[in-house]
Amino acid sequence: MLLGAFGFISWSVAGPINTAAVQSEPSSEPSLATEQSLQSRNESRALRSEIQQVIAEELAQDVLKVKNIFDPLSAISWLERLARQTSLLNYEVSFVLNIPGKDTQPFLWRHAKMDDGTQIEQLSLLNGPGFENIRVNDVVSVFQPGYPPYSMYGNAIDGPIPYALLHEPEQLQMSYQFLLVGRNRISGRSAQQIRITSIDKTRYGYHLWLDEETGMLLKLNMHGLDGKLLQQIQVTQLKVDDKVADVFSQLQRDNLPRVINVVSPPQRKHEWSLTFLPVGMKPVKQDIHQLAITGQVAEYSLFSDGLVNVSVYIQAATGVFQSDVNLSNGANTVHSRTDGKVQVTVVGDIPLITAQLMAKSIEVTN
Repeated sequence: MLLGAFGFISWSVAGPINTAAVQSEPSSEPSLATEQSLQSRNESRALRSEIQQVIAEELAQDVLKVKNIFDPLSAISWLERLARQTSLLNYEVSFVLNIPGKDTQPFLWRHAKMDDGTQIEQLSLLNGPGFENIRVNDVVSVFQPGYPPYSMYGNAIDGPIPYALLHEPEQLQMSYQFLLVGRNRISGRSAQQIRITSIDKTRYGYHLWLDEETGMLLKLNMHGLDGKLLQQIQVTQLKVDDKVADVFSQLQRDNLPRVINVVSPPQRKHEWSLTFLPVGMKPVKQDIHQLAITGQVAEYSLFSDGLVNVSVYIQAATGVFQSDVNLSNGANTVHSRTDGKVQVTVVGDIPLITAQLMAKSIEVTN
């Protein structure tokens, strides 16, 4: 076990000599017992020396093997620590989601590792009818008003905090740059501030504050390209305590809804592609959707960089829209354009200019 970052481990080889006990007269020749005692002591010292060397070598090897050594001067190291702590600690977090012009949404988030190794996570919206998600290992159960509860396979709950930030921050390095800004005080706790910006300036920026003591998230701001605040997640209470597991000890796991058997349709290969995508953004899914408003069938593609998801719809032009349509609701952007033959619609938490570039880059591949 390492003591501190690079702690020292010492062993006491021999205790102090009690001179009052040494009263025998000196002898010119050592006795057989003395020789055996000296030999035994030398062998013991040699053994201890070998043990120390082995332990030191094992410690050195462990240090070299460990990939999770925390570097307080590295922004990505802070994010990797956040991901580790999120899955390892027992905690209860209260936070609010603030979107300018909308009502504040309060959430309760709990996580615990039970004595049998089971991981249980809970996310609840506390206002209105609300909703509640409960994850037991790799099964997520969803409870929302107006719909029957169901369960599905998943290793995390889908909430307002981006999945990649909490679980796979390393994959964001293809798309974003991370910068340590400085220390601050959030919710009465010392915090490290980190700035996240897209490499090609095509996506919104983020500022987040991580608790210095626990590594947990305390605050997350999303900013537009003009610096305007678009969305904020603010932690109001953070409790890291093994006793959080007691809350889940009463959970009747057998009463959770059964996992639904979802058969994914085969991926449809569209005859078009985008020649422009933000750096690091990749196609995730292709499908056919029937639009709820018009009832029309549209070809659908989902793109993601791990932090942001963008949906693209292509359908036959209806003649309803004669010019481009630009809608914005907080961070969410909807851009639709037509060339008289097809209607292209881009939806996602991206700047309008990025949505326009994506829509204009449609290219027929067959």
